[in-house]
Amino acid sequence: MSFQTLGLSEPLVRALEAKGYTTPTPIQAQSIPILLEGGDLLGIAQTGTGKTAAFVLPSIQRLAESAKRVLPTHCRMLVLAPTRELASQIADNARGYGKFSKLSVATVFGGTSLNKNRQDLSRGVDILVATPGRLIDLVEQGFLNLSTIEILVLDEADQMLDLGFIHALRRIVKMLPRRRQTLFFSATMPPSIRELADQFLHQPKTVSVVPQSTTAERVDQCVTFVNQTEKQALLTLVLQDPTIDRALVFTRTKHGADRVVKLLAGNGIAANAIHGNKSQAQRERALGQFKSGEVRILVATDIAARGIDVSGVSHVVNFELPNVPEQYVHRIGRTARAGASGMAIAFCAEDERPYLRDIEKLTRQKVPVQPLPDDFTKKAAAIKSARVAAVGADPAPREDRPRGPRPLPKPRATHAPSPLGQQARHRGRPGQRGRGGRPGGGRQQAGA
Repeated sequence: MSFQTLGLSEPLVRALEAKGYTTPTPIQAQSIPILLEGGDLLGIAQTGTGKTAAFVLPSIQRLAESAKRVLPTHCRMLVLAPTRELASQIADNARGYGKFSKLSVATVFGGTSLNKNRQDLSRGVDILVATPGRLIDLVEQGFLNLSTIEILVLDEADQMLDLGFIHALRRIVKMLPRRRQTLFFSATMPPSIRELADQFLHQPKTVSVVPQSTTAERVDQCVTFVNQTEKQALLTLVLQDPTIDRALVFTRTKHGADRVVKLLAGNGIAANAIHGNKSQAQRERALGQFKSGEVRILVATDIAARGIDVSGVSHVVNFELPNVPEQYVHRIGRTARAGASGMAIAFCAEDERPYLRDIEKLTRQKVPVQPLPDDFTKKAAAIKSARVAAVGADPAPREDRPRGPRPLPKPRATHAPSPLGQQARHRGRPGQRGRGGRPGGGRQQAGA
């Protein structure tokens, strides 16, 4: 099967050939004919299956065929994505696929200039890719009007719900015309996503290219049980493997990502972090160095990792298991892309075992156990000693630090006490009996 047999126009086929694409993926083969007819679609597909092209290609063709003039501050197609990186990636693909179709593409998301967003939208745009928060800001300020939307796409809908965008999505949908084509894509389909799809879609057709909530078939997975305080040494041993081309390391928190980067640097391993506290320029620089191979280790949170589409990610390391099992599916989908194979390694501390059980229940498969390396205790001690020698003091992870009781805060006066007040505080008022029947006993007893 070729893209031409799916009904795509000659300019789109030429654009695909220029990118070296000749054979559609399963999600593309099933989705494109439905979308060319103008119907709503519910697509269930993991990352790396080609779903961006599955909705961008037929949408470009439909927009080009109708050839409507876009009004100032309006747009014809709106694609909503949960993160900046994913929005940027979708827009880049849309520009590449539509380079012979003369359609304009713009992005709006947090971390970029509002003035630049306003300029991009002032004359109108055919395809707008946005994150929900920045989109609503522009609408409320009067710089964007959504009343002429013909096609709405919700990509990574499950991640949008995880990030708390449900109320923003409902607000946005109320601004759109009722007559529109709506496309809804998600890697997993829990009941909450199914309910949301029922609200937004009208008689949709469903396309599922893999069984719900399964993991990528080409990803070899394993889990190693390790104490929380020994994870850093284990990560260092894993990343010293010369067969690793590029590795994506996942933590649950932003501070955890920064801490891992610092500790790896102490072990002589260069790494960058990418998370929500980083500026857009910092995120783009870190991702650029990762793509080029200048820095082969990228430490990320789940939110920042959406939209990272880098060929050659040989390993995904779950330094911390996700507390939402669906995130595991997304994480390991960062490797084994474009037909390549990949390895997903998970570190599991004792308090993370419930997370592992939830993952195995969701994916309906047991993750094979990989034992700790031989002489791990000795190797871990050597790694820690080397780090201490290199930095002068061991920058131990937060879990290593002693957790004693917090000292009580010192009392703070809210105003300068008067001499009379001091006298009353020490002796009590003349003739007044405090608690327990003793003069001044109320305050004196409390301070005893």
